[in-house]
Amino acid sequence: MDQGPLYLSVKLAIVSTAWLLCLAVPVSYCMVYRRFRGFFLVESIVGLPLVLPPTVLGFFLLTAMGPASVIGRGWESLFGGPLVFTFYGITVAAIIQSLPFAVQPIKTAFEKIDHQLVETAYVLGASRFETFFRVILPNARGGLVAATILSFAHIMGEFGVILMVGGAIPGQTKVASIAIYEYVETMQYREGLLLSLTLLGISYVVLLLFNYLNRAD
Repeated sequence: MDQGPLYLSVKLAIVSTAWLLCLAVPVSYCMVYRRFRGFFLVESIVGLPLVLPPTVLGFFLLTAMGPASVIGRGWESLFGGPLVFTFYGITVAAIIQSLPFAVQPIKTAFEKIDHQLVETAYVLGASRFETFFRVILPNARGGLVAATILSFAHIMGEFGVILMVGGAIPGQTKVASIAIYEYVETMQYREGLLLSLTLLGISYVVLLLFNYLNRAD
């Protein structure tokens, strides 16, 4: 069984999840503590990947990041190569596709925080920055953990968006889900079964961890 796709899936999940948390935390904070007119439009955009078919999202991302686009030309001028059909391209795609899975748990955790705790911190002289790191984040620990686990699990199994943006380049964009698809296409059922069972085991462990942490909270 080729270990390359599995390693690439884990690598993609770790890197994308780390970036997702960096993006989802401020987005969730603004959605809870910085409401504004037209807020529902932003909330709908963030949640759009939940209802948009992966191939449709993949097509839009491929167009937006392709060599003919502003983003694609800018990337190529800076780094000397295309953004699509690279590990960086599928990382961007995975982040956008999985953003709702990171935002929703964190947003819910922020909403559950007693607003009196936040107001008390302000009354005692804490800045918004200090309040965020000393009051809000510690009390949203469960949401952060849930966002991390759900994002990691979702990215590990992602297929449509990755295939559209990255293709199936061995060692670069050929993740485990795409490798399984190719095994089935070429009737290599034994290899497909072994890789599928490996992903099944990883997914089950992630689900066990998620449920355990939920019960602990």
